[in-house]
Amino acid sequence: MAQHVAGPEIERLIQLLARLPGLGPRSARRAALHLIKKRETLLNPLSDAMRIANERIVVCSSCGNVDTTDPCTVCRDPKRDPSILVVVEDVSDLWALERSGAVNAKYHVLGGVLSPLDGVRPEHLNLERLVARASEPGVNEVILALNATVDGQTTAHYITELLAHLPVKVTKLAHGVPVGGELDYLDEGTLSAAIRQRTSF
Repeated sequence: MAQHVAGPEIERLIQLLARLPGLGPRSARRAALHLIKKRETLLNPLSDAMRIANERIVVCSSCGNVDTTDPCTVCRDPKRDPSILVVVEDVSDLWALERSGAVNAKYHVLGGVLSPLDGVRPEHLNLERLVARASEPGVNEVILALNATVDGQTTAHYITELLAHLPVKVTKLAHGVPVGGELDYLDEGTLSAAIRQRTSF
């Protein structure tokens, strides 16, 4: 049986760190030890930053992004194209698209995808607000930037039906061969999608 090598406060820090994605018990111990060693330059500022974030972070009432202002920084940006609405599953997807710089539009965070097995039904998602936003004057296109999973595609079909009565174009992300990818290493589903969605050269 494993022995505790530190007091309950340090053990609690390790246990909390281990709950973060990508950190297991060993990585959490290393991270905790590093924080403790760098208490003045890392642990104290991190503690302050987390306390302040906890006090100030809000969910944007317009798009569902997280920020310290409502509406969020993205929604308040006047340089964004208001005619395009990009629908994402989660805030992490919004941040990923922003990092890529591929689109300069408004966003809408669903807060998940439809999943009968997990009990996630339409009323659990931010769909009512999506329909309202897609109905606003000037919105011409809704891009469904959802994951290429069964639940993601089911949600995309459901949203397409929800928006069918509106005069907006509904598009989805292309699926297929990633940039720099080699065919030999791709799975059959990705190759099939790439063939079906081939374009002129």
